[in-house]
Amino acid sequence: MITQADIDQNFQDVAERIDRAARRAGRSPTDVRLVTVTKTHSLETLQAVLAAGLKCFGESYTDEALEKIQALANQPGISWHMIGHVQSRKAEIIARHFDYLHSLDSLKLAGRLDRFAGLAGRRLPVLLECNTSGEANKYGYAAWEETEWSRLADEFARIAVLPNLEICGLMTVAPYADTPDESRPYFRKLAKLKEYLSLRLPAVKWGELSMGMSGDFEAAIEEGATWVRIGQSILGPRKRTPPEIEGV
Repeated sequence: MITQADIDQNFQDVAERIDRAARRAGRSPTDVRLVTVTKTHSLETLQAVLAAGLKCFGESYTDEALEKIQALANQPGISWHMIGHVQSRKAEIIARHFDYLHSLDSLKLAGRLDRFAGLAGRRLPVLLECNTSGEANKYGYAAWEETEWSRLADEFARIAVLPNLEICGLMTVAPYADTPDESRPYFRKLAKLKEYLSLRLPAVKWGELSMGMSGDFEAAIEEGATWVRIGQSILGPRKRTPPEIEGV
């Protein structure tokens, strides 16, 4: 079982690696924020994460996350980030209980989130998940072919006018690779798409790029990431997710 001392040391190591990667890219380390991926980890582990000074939690399973959100409701300063695929039937939970959604991937889901956020009197910050690799097992908008970007921009424009959602940027998940450098083309493509959308839809704030995980976050930072989603490098291997909660 991972200890408080392990988490403290791991966080320090990750923070130093984030700092060095940002400086190599000529960026300020303060421009890069860390989401600690706490999915499948226990409430006890989350308490240890809080004790280490980390307050941005990344979850992928809505029912599991809701239990944690309710259990830690009296802890100040936590922000809850949904980073996994969201089924439309779970939109109300996301709209009411999460502070950020990194994985918006359809106009249908956007419409439901907008409606429920409005009913909750909230405006939900969202990032649009883009598949930059073409892998069939990846969620997200089909963004690997630049010829499709005009069509994507048209759909994103329809999301941008929804009054209870705030587009903040883009997210991607690179394919599994043996080395971080193998992930760079997918991060670069997302950064290029951000530039394209900034020209095509200048009224939208495209500032955020959520990309990079434990195996490749330094490459992601060097390619422009503003959010990195890190779990195992801080918390160690997570428990295998039971099949009954695989879907969100």
